[in-house]
Amino acid sequence: MRLQFPFIQLPLRFDAAALAAEVAAIEEAEWRPHPQGFPGNSALPLVAVDGDEDNDGLVGPMRPTPLLARLPYLRQVLASLGVVLGRTRLMRLSGQAEVTAHIDQAYYWAERMRVHVPIVTQPGVRFHCGDAEINMGAGECWIFDTWRLHRVLNQGDDVRIHLVADTVGGEGFWEHMARSRPHHLNPTGWQAQLVAPQPGDAGELQFESVNSPAVMSPWELHSHLSFLFGQLRPQQPAIAEAQQAAMHCMRRWQALWSRHGDAPAGRAGFRRVLDEFVEQMQPLRGHLFLTNDLDFHKVLMVMVVGSALIDESTPVIFGEPRDAPRKAKSSRDTEFDRPVFIVSPPRSGSTFLFETLARAKGVYTIGDESHGLIEGIGVLHPRVRGFASNRLDVDAAGSDVVKELRARFRAALRDRDGTPPTQWPLRLLEKTPKNSLRIPFLAKVFPEAQFIYLHRDVRQVLASMIEAWNSGGFRTYPNLPDWNGLPWSLALTPGWRELNGRPLHAIVAAQWQAVTQALLDDLGAMPRERVHVARYDALTADPAAEIARLCAAVEFAWDRPLEAELPLSRYTVSKPDPEKWRRHEAAIEAVLPGLAETIARSDRFAAR
Repeated sequence: MRLQFPFIQLPLRFDAAALAAEVAAIEEAEWRPHPQGFPGNSALPLVAVDGDEDNDGLVGPMRPTPLLARLPYLRQVLASLGVVLGRTRLMRLSGQAEVTAHIDQAYYWAERMRVHVPIVTQPGVRFHCGDAEINMGAGECWIFDTWRLHRVLNQGDDVRIHLVADTVGGEGFWEHMARSRPHHLNPTGWQAQLVAPQPGDAGELQFESVNSPAVMSPWELHSHLSFLFGQLRPQQPAIAEAQQAAMHCMRRWQALWSRHGDAPAGRAGFRRVLDEFVEQMQPLRGHLFLTNDLDFHKVLMVMVVGSALIDESTPVIFGEPRDAPRKAKSSRDTEFDRPVFIVSPPRSGSTFLFETLARAKGVYTIGDESHGLIEGIGVLHPRVRGFASNRLDVDAAGSDVVKELRARFRAALRDRDGTPPTQWPLRLLEKTPKNSLRIPFLAKVFPEAQFIYLHRDVRQVLASMIEAWNSGGFRTYPNLPDWNGLPWSLALTPGWRELNGRPLHAIVAAQWQAVTQALLDDLGAMPRERVHVARYDALTADPAAEIARLCAAVEFAWDRPLEAELPLSRYTVSKPDPEKWRRHEAAIEAVLPGLAETIARSDRFAAR
């Protein structure tokens, strides 16, 4: 939600030590990884769709999860806010981790504020919003402008835990707002009132039940479009064309609404209007920008078009509404046309390859790795399987899991310009190193799945894995039960318990070998036409040639020139160098003999 100031402090303060004691009693296994798998980020759901702690969605009635009932003082804190509660979580950020810079663009955030109550923090936790930067003190209560670019850096070594509640407000909340203060002002006599722990019930909490329309009313559509046009940088030549298209869409939408309202009978008509509006706005991509530097077209697609008509009975498939009479069932996947999964051992350069292929025309991604999408489904999280490993086979792909995971991907997909899909089927690209242990599972979820095996010199991979473990930025299971070494990083491989007490170079060698053997076994069992190979050395030596070869193999459309040297990936720890592995030469040379058979096998597979 756009606010007048970057940060606003509410006149409330809480007993952070009492809150921290409640949180400390929660089992570590209950913490969930970030939905997009951002390193060092984890959460505990307190209010979620239908009270389902495994549902991280934003559409549906928000209800308390079972965990909230175990936190009496935290419920008192929420009650004191005087709000209707939307999605609410405890958000944890590991030491030396960050919440990367972003702007909240989705429909859900257009009219919702995000309330922060720091529970465990330290001065090194810095919250940046626009040009402002603050440290939110323990027990304080803040909201901030989510329409500005914002990020959080935890520069300390200890975790940061915040209570984070999303809300449209409420009667009591607006009374608090009347007595709030902007972060840069300290009015004489201003102080926050202490809400101390009290015995007994916190009182009734209010939860949102309606948060997304089946069909957006013409008045809401007008409100969102007016806001976005009001946020445009002035004097851009394409503004008049965009305004004309928007006005035409709104007038047609109003006419349909006056005839049908949001009744199902009008859905096909609304879909036609929306699809034609999308087509009219397509040429304006990259030609209009907002005052916060976002592409107007991208935000329009996410905030307005993606939510103006969200009834699952009406999205277009092959040009027909879902509720139209069906033709004979096709054997083809009607949603995911030959989705492509990049698989490799961790730190092989898969992000480098993914970020390049994601620039292909008509390719959709979730923008990052799928840790959260997959492990956010409770039965797929390693803790449910006794933390055996990240391995998932076909038995894990039950019908409910398949349905849920495909829905999660559908909701998160965006093309290279940040635009959500409007027609199906589409081409999906995904990469997550853990998925190298899930190939049979993914092939069951996505029947047309294709796989690109990325091959890289094992010495370079092992060196990069050592660097990742030592950096602290790749901790996937920082409190892994029964593990006594450095916090566990990268993929959780079968047999990891046997590595307890081993030196780091032996641990990463075992990780590499376990992942490589599993993916070669699984890829070898796939039809040959669904398996492709990419070579890291070829990708760095001649990017244009290697990308052209891969795009031809998987039938991606490439329409942009490639630089002679590709940019570094987002997860680069230090600049790649073919000889960088020599920093750890003695340790790596010591483990190579034990890997010789697997190395030879991977080399043969790559050579094919």
